[in-house]
Order: sequence, then C-alpha cells, then structure tokens
Amino acid sequence: MPLPDIAWFREAPKRRRYLAGISGGADSVALLHLLHRHGFREVVVCHLDHGLRGRASAGDARFVEKLAASLGYRCESGKAEVRALMKSSGASMETAAREARHGFFGECSRKYRCDRLLLAHHADDQAETILWNLLRGSRGFTGMKESQVLKLGGQLVECLRPLLGARREQLREWLRAERLTWREDASNAQPVAARNRLRNEALPLLAEIARRDVGESLRRAEEGSAEMREIERWAVAQAAAVDPQGRLHVPRLRTLPEAVQAACIYDYLRTSGVTELSREVVERCLGLMDPAAGPAVNLPGGWVMRRRAGRLVVVRG
Repeated sequence: MPLPDIAWFREAPKRRRYLAGISGGADSVALLHLLHRHGFREVVVCHLDHGLRGRASAGDARFVEKLAASLGYRCESGKAEVRALMKSSGASMETAAREARHGFFGECSRKYRCDRLLLAHHADDQAETILWNLLRGSRGFTGMKESQVLKLGGQLVECLRPLLGARREQLREWLRAERLTWREDASNAQPVAARNRLRNEALPLLAEIARRDVGESLRRAEEGSAEMREIERWAVAQAAAVDPQGRLHVPRLRTLPEAVQAACIYDYLRTSGVTELSREVVERCLGLMDPAAGPAVNLPGGWVMRRRAGRLVVVRG
C-alpha cells in the first residue's frame, strides 16, 4: 500500500510560514517528515499536552520537541487541563479537548503572525467524520475540507489538510519503510469517546456486513453530496432572500419551495458563524415562518434566530 502522490506538497508555496499541529502520533509525524522532505522550512510545530495521560502526555511533548529540533523547526508547546475544562463547562472530553486545541492554535497564530495551520487528518478520519455527522443529523454526507477557514481562539485561520487522500495504514507503512518512529496513544484503542468507537467498532462491523471498504463508500457519498451542495448554493443565490441589511426576508422566503427555504436558512446560519448545524436545527428555524409561532429559536453555541418585522436575524442569546 504505497503512499499516494500528494500534489499539495509539490505545489504549495514553500517560502511561506505554516503552523503544524503535531501530536506525536503516526499521522502527524508523517506530515512533519513529508513537509521537511519537500523543502518546507518555515514551519512552526505546535503541540498541546491535554493533561489526560500523565507521564505519557509529557513523553509525547518531549518527543515532539526533539523531533522538531532534529528537523530544524521551531516548536511551540502548551498544556491544558482538559478534565478541569470538562468540569467547569459541562462539555464532553472530546469537546473540551477540541476547544483547548482551538484556543492554543489561535494563540500560536497570533504569536507567529501566521494564519495557515496544517493538520494531519487523513482518509480514514474523513470516513469517521462523515459517519459521525450523519449520526448527529447533518444535512447530507458532510466531511472535512482540504482547505477551510475557521475561527480558532478568536483568530481566522486557514486549516489545511493535505493528507485527506491518504489512508491511515499507508502513512504507517511509509514511516516503517523509512524507519521513522512515532508515539502510540493507547487511549485511541479504548471505547471512551464516540470517535474511538466509530473507528474501532462501528466501521469494522459495517465493512464486515457490507463486505467492502465502507470508508471508501462514505467518501464517494460525500463527493456526491458536495455536488448537491453546489446546486443548493446556486439555488440560494438565485433566491436572493437576504435583504440589504443582511437579514433573511420572510415574505421572500414564503414564495420559495420549502427545500429552497431550508437551503437559504442553512446557508444563512452557516455564514453567520453558527456551528454544529443539523437538519433538526434548520427545521426548527423553518418554524419561524409561521407568524403564529414563537419569535425565537435557540441555536448551538449560544446563538438565537429571531423574527422581527418580517425578517430573520441571528444574534447572541
């Protein structure tokens, strides 16, 4: 299973500065070595210790620092107490850890004046993401993008995922062939997080039942869904349901087919910065079209959609 040719490493500007999120695991170590071998020299290695695995976490940090130094890269290390964040916010471990990483990457972006962050997500991560989003009620098959601007710790950062076309085992085989070492996180094999169970239980079972590579099937379905989203975006542009003040125009929406109404609302929520969108969230917002319904709907992330004077607007709750 050879490593596929990844055009990004050949085509991306090599004199630019990049941040690279490196955990010390096989995927991120492969990313870092590939960057070095393709001539990227202005790379800042960013490693966050989540404080979840005691000495093992500290060992990860030391490993990443030594690896960065051996390749001539600067290294920015941070530490977060994810368990304390879980207790204070009531969030799950996955959510608290993700928020801690986002905050850390935002700090690195400010410090190094760099708005490009390289992440080591690969094709198997993509399959897990698509399946997880489906289970959470997403509109269609949605996965990660190779390039996506996100707000991390208050900073707008372009997240780049050049390894999305590579499989997990391809990356590991390449590392073994090159005699390169990495750190194994034993918690990845434990059923303590939803993503772990999808990776270790659900996807292998689905592959056994279907007798095929379910990950590849999910990725192809995501490609088809992306084409449908292009059509949706065209329909939203044609609908012209946003007024000059940036609000959704309810009388205009009522003239449209319900599917286009839903697409307009989804696009408006997304561009307003609302995350974790699902079909159920959009359907609740569609209820605001009824003048007899309540004037507001609570949204993820503390946002609210309100109906005022025949307009829909997203505000902080």
